Amino acid sequence: MIDLRSDTVTQPTAAMREAMLAAPLGDDVFGDDPTVNALQERIAQITGKEAALFMPSGTQSNLCALMAHCERGDEYIVGQNAHTYRYEGGGAAVLGSIQPQPLMQNAQGEMALADIASAIKPIDCHFARTRLLALENTWNGHAMSQDYLVQATALARQHGLATHLDGARLFNAAVADAQGGAVMERVRRIVDHFDSVSVCFSKGLGAPVGSALCGSRELIAKALRWRKVLGGGLRQSGVLAAAALHALDHHVDRLADDHALAQRLAQGLQGIEGLHVRSAKTNIVFVEVADGRGPALLEALKVQGVLATGLIGLRFVTHLNVDAAGIDHALDCIGQFMREQTREAAQGLVRSGVY
Repeated sequence: MIDLRSDTVTQPTAAMREAMLAAPLGDDVFGDDPTVNALQERIAQITGKEAALFMPSGTQSNLCALMAHCERGDEYIVGQNAHTYRYEGGGAAVLGSIQPQPLMQNAQGEMALADIASAIKPIDCHFARTRLLALENTWNGHAMSQDYLVQATALARQHGLATHLDGARLFNAAVADAQGGAVMERVRRIVDHFDSVSVCFSKGLGAPVGSALCGSRELIAKALRWRKVLGGGLRQSGVLAAAALHALDHHVDRLADDHALAQRLAQGLQGIEGLHVRSAKTNIVFVEVADGRGPALLEALKVQGVLATGLIGLRFVTHLNVDAAGIDHALDCIGQFMREQTREAAQGLVRSGVY
């Protein structure tokens, strides 16, 4: 099976499983799991923040951040298609009583600075209090430009807003950063603009579970309480934190391999009639299929042992459990399906008398 649905489908490597088995454990709710503490210290150091908090999921990490930054009746500005707004169950509104103010995004996931400025509410009892700007990097595989990050966060600070980065694929963004430097330096260059950042370990980094919220000690203290309220307090969770530590040690630089495989896939797709590669950035490739044949293509691929998703156009995601042979097999299957479809369409025209 070649699973290109998401980089969340990765399986722990043998070395990662060994690290998990060997992890020293304690009770993290009491704060004495040494492996969790080591992970929190490590990711705080990498992101340049005062503290960090290990979470079961990125959704919980983002929600704890929003609830730590905002109070009931506050508002956060976010992209119309951002994960925190569209794909996390409305948690900010449902559980935090925080009003989202969604704004349109361009193809790179950026909200226009003028739109952000005009969305900030005046201090008036008629309005929700605008307290936070939330961005996402990467977004649909696009790594946001440094110029935009600088300008958007500066605008937020100018108006007294806090800033949060949904960095689920932060390390992919850092690897793709064209300004150079070591990957961890690139990470700092991205997150230095933000008051908090959520980092996911269970996507491209290949850990089975977990994210971390990084920020000031005061913010993380608030987030710790909300994590408990939301049911995220874990006990001997060092067995999971060990996988994340192993990923930070061994799986960061190799993200470049995933990006290269995505380019291999995109280049192969560009030569297939009836397909249009809409976007192919970092490790995510989006494809438009002519004549509404996308669902049929997904079913045909599944029969051939290739999985992808079609929620927002066909999406293929590369990761550490996919290799060049798998990509080439997927391309062969896609090409075969599209050629058969084209041939059947031509035969239908002949039978109808058009030709």
